[in-house]
Amino acid sequence: MFAGGCFWCMVEPFDSLPGILKVRSGYTGGHTVNPTYEAVSSHTTGHTEAVKIWFDDAYISYQELVSLYWMVADPTDAMGQFADRGDNYRPVIFVADEYQKSIAEQSKLALEASKRFEDPIVTQIEPAQPFYEAEEYHQDFYKKDPIREAAMMRPRKAYQKKYWADKKV
Repeated sequence: MFAGGCFWCMVEPFDSLPGILKVRSGYTGGHTVNPTYEAVSSHTTGHTEAVKIWFDDAYISYQELVSLYWMVADPTDAMGQFADRGDNYRPVIFVADEYQKSIAEQSKLALEASKRFEDPIVTQIEPAQPFYEAEEYHQDFYKKDPIREAAMMRPRKAYQKKYWADKKV
């Protein structure tokens, strides 16, 4: 599970890769059972918007997913992503086990050592918690409203151009 701003903008970069079986938008990391979008947006549930990704590791590795995550979520902004502000948009890698934790931590250390960013890397790596799927109208938003999605992606695309022009996103 990855959190990096509005879950609408987090689905398409992962969904378009070979080996991805399913990507769902939802909420995790909080204390409320079965939260709604309105509750999470009120900043009272402790949840963050995230995507849960099912993948076939014969085609794509967890390391590759983490590498893509760094390219789509600003790791230097602890209180939101791009135009999305607030704790429910914080950057977090939610790991399912020690294997994923090790990969995420090593990747974060490598990113810090690269000096690609002037500001500190603040993305948290936390144990996975229950994931609650968001309401159906939030699922596959990039397919349902591509014009709005493209407008919302402009700040993320600018980030990618500035920091990741040397990599394929």
